[in-house]
Amino acid sequence: RTLSEMLAAEVQDAYFDYDKSDIREDARATLTRNATAIKTILSEYPDGVIVIEGHCDERGSSEYNLGLGDRRATSAKEFLVQLGVPADKLKTISYGKDRPQCTESVESCWQLNRRVHFTAGN
Repeated sequence: RTLSEMLAAEVQDAYFDYDKSDIREDARATLTRNATAIKTILSEYPDGVIVIEGHCDERGSSEYNLGLGDRRATSAKEFLVQLGVPADKLKTISYGKDRPQCTESVESCWQLNRRVHFTAGN
């Protein structure tokens, strides 16, 4: 399997509360599992780099959400590094509200968009 396929199969998105970038309890559990999976994946792909994408819901300005997405990605990265994932294998990027997973203007949809997502970097 490719690095992208392994990430898609084994690493889950972690979610955030509205206007927050701190790691909440359910996200801690998800990121802890992700750290284990990422370390295993990197052992198979020692040259691999993983991108942590920060995403936001549609509320707020584009500029504000780019900053919030960046803070979310950075929080997730710092959490993973504390669990032993090599910092030099993790990059962060913010897409703000530009890549929604769901487009309805309801809380359940907004929650899906307040996330960090993991992809293969180059």
